[in-house]
Amino acid sequence: MSGAVESFANQFPDREYEIEINYPEFTAVCPKTGQPDFGTIVITYVPAKTCLELKSLKLYFFDFRNRGIFYEHSINTILDELVASCQPRRMTVIGLFNPRGGMTSKITARYEAVQV
Repeated sequence: MSGAVESFANQFPDREYEIEINYPEFTAVCPKTGQPDFGTIVITYVPAKTCLELKSLKLYFFDFRNRGIFYEHSINTILDELVASCQPRRMTVIGLFNPRGGMTSKITARYEAVQV
């Protein structure tokens, strides 16, 4: 993958509020069949000190277009890399994948920061 997703300073770090980002144009390649997979990625998070920057997030998603990766791996990878980028209080990444072979898949991965 290319560079990490950029972040910017949260102007309200003491307030707990939720951000939801929907990306309906996610594309990757099934490593087993070589066929394209299409889906929607929904990111919901409560920021701490920083927020995700959307242009770099879009470019990050573009990197998956030619990458052979299973649904489950892609959603968990996205969660891990976005958490590393902005270190949120909480984050959920959901992948809603278009039908293939008459079946749809919904993959959900969650993160919650350890309270100290």
